[in-house]
This record gives sequence, structure tokens and C-alpha cells, in this order.
Amino acid sequence: MSRAKGNQAEDLACGFLDENGFSIVERNFYSRFGEIDIIAFKEDVLHFVEVKSGLDYESAIQNITPSKLSKFIKTTHVYLKKNALEVDFMIDAIVVTPEKIWHVENITL
Repeated sequence: MSRAKGNQAEDLACGFLDENGFSIVERNFYSRFGEIDIIAFKEDVLHFVEVKSGLDYESAIQNITPSKLSKFIKTTHVYLKKNALEVDFMIDAIVVTPEKIWHVENITL
């Protein structure tokens, strides 16, 4: 996927989160392990969000591989340590398709 399409999906995901009561804290946080697309806060929980887009849900969600998830978790811990945060947090995915946006919470369970 091109960076422009990725940015468009992230913009749609941010709008979706905003409409659903989340406050966007940061976008595109990088560490040596990888990137977190969106960091958002809602009801005392920090949500680390991976955004995937595709023509359908299945093809998009399958791009979150075990290796990608492992790097994402490491990057999450870097962010928490760098910002000296001890908060409840969740790792989520947002899947953007032409028809719908899905928010999948706690993808590590």
C-alpha cells in the first residue's frame, strides 16, 4: 500500500475514534522496533492502534502477523517507558474498507 493510502486510512481511523469518544494523543510514533499508527485515550485507558486497510476485512486483518504484533508490543513498551507512563492500556486494530470501519480491541488476547 502506498503511504498516501496509508495516511488516508489513518485519517479515517482518527475520525472514527474521535466520533466514538477517543482523544488522539499521538500519531506515527516510531521506535527502532516499528511504528504505532495512532495512540488514543478513552475512559482512563490508553489505546495503541494499528490501522490496516483493504478491499475487505479478512485481507486487511491478515496483515497483522505474529511478527508485526511482536514488534508493535515492543514499540508500545518503548512509548510507555519513554513517557514514564504507568497506565492501563490496550492494543487495538482498526480495519478500514471501502464499506466500513471496524474497531477490534485487545488484539493480543
